[in-house]
Amino acid sequence: MIRFGLIVALLASGAAFAVDEIEAHAQKARELAEAARKNEQFGLLRRAGAEYFFAGKIDASVDAFDEFAKRFPEHAPELWERGISLYYAGRFADARKQFELHRTVNPNDVENAAWHFICAAKETSVAEARKHVIDIDTDRDTRIPMKEIYALFKGDGKPEDVLAAARAGNPPADDLKNNLCYAHLYLGLYCEALGDGKLAREHMEKAALEYAQPHYMGLVAQVHFRRMKTETPK
Repeated sequence: MIRFGLIVALLASGAAFAVDEIEAHAQKARELAEAARKNEQFGLLRRAGAEYFFAGKIDASVDAFDEFAKRFPEHAPELWERGISLYYAGRFADARKQFELHRTVNPNDVENAAWHFICAAKETSVAEARKHVIDIDTDRDTRIPMKEIYALFKGDGKPEDVLAAARAGNPPADDLKNNLCYAHLYLGLYCEALGDGKLAREHMEKAALEYAQPHYMGLVAQVHFRRMKTETPK
């Protein structure tokens, strides 16, 4: 999902959960939202939605994305970020619908199918979600380890396949770290969907800390793990 050029403008450096970094995201979000309305530069609302999300302000994130979608309905299908924020807001049906809408403009994105699955699993059940996994041509999403992540979510793969693919071919250190960030993020989300909170936490901690990345999905892992730290392990 990070293939969109817009995301470059949304990144923040560092992986620690320092209060000043979280507040920096919140402050940036407020500035973007204010500029959007004061200067009628409403395109800034998409960036504001992302920054609110990174700050853990989920409701404000959803509100910003919703306003962007209302002002620019032609861009509403692009808003996979909105789907993620809706998921963390607990609005699983709305999130699922956003990922279904995103499929119309990005039909072979494994991440979109994965998020659709976990929303459907929360909304109904894992068994029911498996019946409706979005069909993906994994030859079109060649990012590592997306093929193996997709097989896992479909029920045709194993967690160890995802990790093996992330490490395959002795990639350079930076590439390996990025591969493992993705691998552990989606393993964490998958385990959580299956109800294994302990294993989900172990994977999400690795994605958020040991293999931390400053891109959008790396920051999703950090937001998720921060939320886990405030919950009682299951």
